[in-house]
Amino acid sequence: MDITSRLDEAGIQELLSWAVFPEPESLKRAIDLYKPNGQHKLLGYESEGEIIGLIGYHVVSEGCIKIDHIAVTPAERNKGYGRGLILELLALEQPAVLVAETDEDAVDFYRSSRFTVVSLGETYPGTERFRCTYEADEDDM
Repeated sequence: MDITSRLDEAGIQELLSWAVFPEPESLKRAIDLYKPNGQHKLLGYESEGEIIGLIGYHVVSEGCIKIDHIAVTPAERNKGYGRGLILELLALEQPAVLVAETDEDAVDFYRSSRFTVVSLGETYPGTERFRCTYEADEDDM
């Protein structure tokens, strides 16, 4: 479900904070990214009346979507919700390619979700970044 209109809710902000560098300015930039402008979209997964996961993205070019943020509440991690968010995005938007950039903490999630991972090197001092690419096939749609 689209949760853009719920960006002011503490629970949504807390969930989004797990997908950004843990400082208030990073969270503010992420929130501003999803303010209604039509370019960036924020979807949430609801279970028992609570949003337990989210995925934020934008269209880079025809057939290519970039995942900007993805997060699942700690209590619900390792249960397939993150992969489910990716599959829902594939079904909804039907891109040929999904791309994401991440750090060492999340790279194994993308690897286990069938993304091809390539190191971008140390793009921030002391932090290696990775480009993750998922080539969709007809089974994903």
